[in-house]
Amino acid sequence: MRFGSITQLNTEAAQAAVQGTVLVQVSEKNLRTTKNGKPYLDIVLADVAGTVSFKVWDNAPWFPTFDGCGVGDAVAITARWMQGQYGMEVSEVELRPLSPEEEQQVLTGGPELLEFQQREWNCILSYAEQLRDPRLRSLCLLFLQQQEKRFRRAAAARGYHHARRGGLVEHTASVMRVADAIAAPYAGRVNRDLLLAGALFHDAGKIVENDYREHSLEMPYSDAGELLGHIPLGIEMVNKAWREMMADAPAEWKQLNPPSEQVRLHLLHLVAAHHGSLEYGSPVLPKVPEALLLHHADNIDAKMEMFRAAYESAPALSEHVLQRKAPLPANVLHRLPDVEE
Repeated sequence: MRFGSITQLNTEAAQAAVQGTVLVQVSEKNLRTTKNGKPYLDIVLADVAGTVSFKVWDNAPWFPTFDGCGVGDAVAITARWMQGQYGMEVSEVELRPLSPEEEQQVLTGGPELLEFQQREWNCILSYAEQLRDPRLRSLCLLFLQQQEKRFRRAAAARGYHHARRGGLVEHTASVMRVADAIAAPYAGRVNRDLLLAGALFHDAGKIVENDYREHSLEMPYSDAGELLGHIPLGIEMVNKAWREMMADAPAEWKQLNPPSEQVRLHLLHLVAAHHGSLEYGSPVLPKVPEALLLHHADNIDAKMEMFRAAYESAPALSEHVLQRKAPLPANVLHRLPDVEE
């Protein structure tokens, strides 16, 4: 059989050993040694939906095959796949290079995912265009125009949630929808424009921290991402785009209330405080209602993605209970379905 994605492979192999083919790119290959000095390979395979990792021991007949692969190679791997005690295990391996058409599918995920991510990008653009504050609307549209390619290929994380090419678009669109929904009961007490702009920019620094190369599923670590992290990088991006926008600002903006400098500072605060606490990396705590709502919108979407991933790949402990999948704090149960009418 041919797996539609690594996600499908992980799901099926979690239940029982399966024989099948997956189209992937080699994203990591590291030669290591055991405590006894025996060499082995740590392999990570990727497609646009996810990753799978496993070890190849030096006495396996397919060790030379994997040893001959380079990072970035696009290959079809046919094998017997099984989730063991220490992760994925592979045997009976055959490997071939991908055709150009197959390689493009690995990078894009196929028509269904392309269409979904396009809808999510359109959702982000629509929210930006609807902002009533002309400064925030202009800022968001300028940023999206300048950074579209990098934004659309970046991941929202390296693990746990939306850790895939295009994941930042998916996460940002969802956070904007959640933020819009939870702001509605507080109309008149929350600046909706500020909240939605904050939702757009809250993870903007990840276009540097979690940047996929243009024609690859490799996400290299960068000096800026490691030395600063996405929150300071996002603050810098907001300030840069703000300066560019204000250089050609209409004269009537000087009459707007609240003043432009207050708008800029509050937006920067939302980016800075969106992790919600100092121990989770925010340099400041939420000090305005929009910052608090953004923190919870971000957390809600991240946790819902973790539930989705658990339902797809966590081993079943019983009919309704699935094994805990980090970083969720406990075992997961299947949700109660809607009533049938």
